[in-house]
Amino acid sequence: MRLNMNKGVVHMKLLFLNSMEKQVGEGRARNAQVSVGESKGRWFAGWQETKEDGKLVQETWYEGTSWDELQSLIRKQLIMKQQDGFRPMLSSGLFAEVVPLSSKSEYAHLLHYYSEEHSNEKLYEELRQWRLKQASKEGKSPFLIATNRLLRMICAYLPQTPEELIQLPGLGPNKAALYGSEFIQFTQNYTRTTSFPLDWVEAQVNLVEFDEWKQREKERRNQAEQNKRELKQKLLEAISRGDSLETIQDETKLQRRDLAIWIEELEREGYDLDSYIEAVLQGVPEEELHLAWDAFELHGDRYLKPVLQTLYKQDELDSKQIDTIYEWLRVLRIKFRRIQNGKTAAAAV
Repeated sequence: MRLNMNKGVVHMKLLFLNSMEKQVGEGRARNAQVSVGESKGRWFAGWQETKEDGKLVQETWYEGTSWDELQSLIRKQLIMKQQDGFRPMLSSGLFAEVVPLSSKSEYAHLLHYYSEEHSNEKLYEELRQWRLKQASKEGKSPFLIATNRLLRMICAYLPQTPEELIQLPGLGPNKAALYGSEFIQFTQNYTRTTSFPLDWVEAQVNLVEFDEWKQREKERRNQAEQNKRELKQKLLEAISRGDSLETIQDETKLQRRDLAIWIEELEREGYDLDSYIEAVLQGVPEEELHLAWDAFELHGDRYLKPVLQTLYKQDELDSKQIDTIYEWLRVLRIKFRRIQNGKTAAAAV
């Protein structure tokens, strides 16, 4: 195999070759090929394309020793060629990572990317504050109400009706029924210059920059997963040592609400958390513990709000730390579920 690299002829081993095609009229197409080869430890990547006049034109995409640089450059070049109308004849190998924008997940990423660049920051802050208050009322993590990604899309596209709102990825019928009217109350206060459906977004996006953003997002997710694993290990070690709640908070840098949510997750995974549970419940008056237990038996353990409303009147809650109450209710719920599951298992035997 020989590759013309504009510096002479290079003899190399061909490692990858694929054809691309661009429709230029009814029944007519322009052909192109991308190739990757190796010679004496050096990588080569090139492109050759047949122009409208039939002339064959060659481009040198890469010549060097770094496989990572070669892949990055080829990816960018392929995206630009696809943006110009070329489509691979065979979607495999290096082409497999260049996902067509027609795929559902890729379309969702595209909308997210555009919203990151065009979000209304004033509205975003308003929605964040609303989310915090709503989460406190329901005793949930704010991200279970709405993710940052969803808030960004609402702030960028400003849906004005339930039909428009439901077109945003990540907002299903249930969440739209719960919070849709409130989202729309916020967005109707702002003037919109774009429209629904959102099929215009692709034309407004630089696909190379979009691809680079996706790579950064992938790295961010990987780092977040690593951080989560490390935090989980810290928690388990602190609990096994019998550290106080204050010490655990100091070591993990978690808010008390988030710490309680983590404990629930660890309990579901089967870890022994008895010492932590007893430490939290030790500071709660016995009468309140008994009343809460009765409320779990009456209302079930799926939602905490009915239990909270059974324990306290609204005027009492105004003078109490609701987050602290939700914290020990979560922990008591772990104990309640454990005993209920034990009863169920015993009855089955």
